[in-house]
Amino acid sequence: MKALRTTVRTGFLALFLSLAAFSVKAQFLMDMIDTTTSLGKGMISIYKRYDHLRISGYMQPQFQYASHKGIESYSGGDFNKQTDNRFMLRRGRVRFDYAHFNKRNLPTVQFVFQFDGTERGVNIRDFWGRVFDGKWDVMALTMGMFARPFGYEVNLSSGDREAPERGRMSQILMRSERDMGGMLTFEPRSKSHPLHYLKVDVGLFNGQGLSGPSDFDSHKDLIARVAMKPKAINASGWLLSFGGSILYGGMEQFTKKIYKMEGGKTDFTVDSAATNVGAIAPRKYYGGDAQLVIPNGGKRGITQFRAEYIRGHQTSTQTDTETPGTIPVDKNGAFAPLYIRPFDGAYFSFLQHLGNPRHQLVMKYDWYDPNRQVKGRQIGDAAAKYLTPADIRFDTFGFGYVLYFNENMKATFWYDRVWNEGTSLEGFEDDIADNVFTARLQYRF
Repeated sequence: MKALRTTVRTGFLALFLSLAAFSVKAQFLMDMIDTTTSLGKGMISIYKRYDHLRISGYMQPQFQYASHKGIESYSGGDFNKQTDNRFMLRRGRVRFDYAHFNKRNLPTVQFVFQFDGTERGVNIRDFWGRVFDGKWDVMALTMGMFARPFGYEVNLSSGDREAPERGRMSQILMRSERDMGGMLTFEPRSKSHPLHYLKVDVGLFNGQGLSGPSDFDSHKDLIARVAMKPKAINASGWLLSFGGSILYGGMEQFTKKIYKMEGGKTDFTVDSAATNVGAIAPRKYYGGDAQLVIPNGGKRGITQFRAEYIRGHQTSTQTDTETPGTIPVDKNGAFAPLYIRPFDGAYFSFLQHLGNPRHQLVMKYDWYDPNRQVKGRQIGDAAAKYLTPADIRFDTFGFGYVLYFNENMKATFWYDRVWNEGTSLEGFEDDIADNVFTARLQYRF
C-alpha cells in the first residue's frame, strides 16, 4: 500500500511538472548574462545568449454528413463502405519551435518538431532545422522534413485556413504537403533592404513526400518559388501579393513500358523501348498564385480574393494520379508501368467578414483535370483502351461560415458540392453523389 501511495504521489508530481512546463503559455525567454562555466583547465564564457522556445498547437474535432454511403472524398478522407456520417478528429497538432538569437537579436538557429495525433494514430508532420546567416539577415538553409515551397495553398497552415481542407488539386499533387529535403531561402527581414518585399525558396527533395518509408530512387525533385510579400497598391490600403512556382522532377522507370498522351490522341500510346528502364519519367509543375486584401474600414474586417493555377505533367499509375510513395507493382508483385498525364487545375476563393472580424463568409471554386487531353464521353469509349476513372475531371464549389469566438477557438460550417464530368465508364456516366457537409470546432493554443 505504501508503495502504491508512493507511485501515486510520483505520478501526480510528474503530471504537475508537465502542466507547469506547459503553463507558460507556450512561450518563454531565457536571458543568460555573464555566465562562466569551468570545465577542467578550460573556461567557456557566455556573455549574452538569447533562447526562445514556443509551444503551440490546435485540435479539430468535427462531424460530417455525406450524400451517399461509402463515398471517396477529399473532405477529410474516404467514408467507410456502410457509412454516410461520422465524428472524427481531423487533426491534433502540437508543435515545438526553438530559436537562438545572437547579440544583435538576429536568429542564428531554428529547430521545429511537430506531430499530429488523431484516432487513426500519431504521425510526425515536421522535423527540421534551419541555419541563418546571422550577419546580413537575408539567407537561411533548411534541412529535414518540411512543407514543399510550392504555391500558396500548400503552405497555408491548416490551423489558419478558412476552408476545412485544401483543394483536390493540392491534395493529389502535394499529398501530405511535406517531403524530405534541403532548401535555401533568400528573405531580407530588414525593411531598409531594397528587396525586403521578396522571398525566394529553392530546394531539392526526395520526391514522394511522406507517402513512403524512404526514397526509392536516386532522382530528386527541384522545387522553387519566388513570391512578393503583401504590398500596398493604393492609398486605401489594398494589399497585393503574388508568386510563381516550379517543380522539376520525376521518378525512375522500372519497366520498359511507359504510357504517354501524345499529339492530339485521345488515349495513351505505349512506348516499349528497352532504354526506358532506368530512365526518368517526368513530373513537372508550373504554377502562379495571387492574393488581394481589401480593408472594409474601421473594425469591419476585410475582403480577400485568392487564386492559383497549376499545370504540367504528372507521372503515376493507370488507376491513380497521386505521386507513388513506393515503387508501383501490379497484382502479381511485378513492377507496374507508369502513366504520364498532362494535367491542370485551379482554385478561386472569396472571403468576406460580415460587419466585424468574428463572422466570415467563405466561397471557393476549384477544379482538377488529371488528363486535359481527353474530355467527357471519350473516357471509357471503345476506342480508349487505357483510360480509367483516374482521368476524370472533378469540379468543387465549397461555401461556408466561420465564427471566431476568440483567438483560441473558432467554428466552421462548410458544404462541398462536387461534380465529375459524365463519361462512358460504368458508374461515371453522370455526376456521382459525393457531396459532404462539415461542422468543425477548432481549439488552439
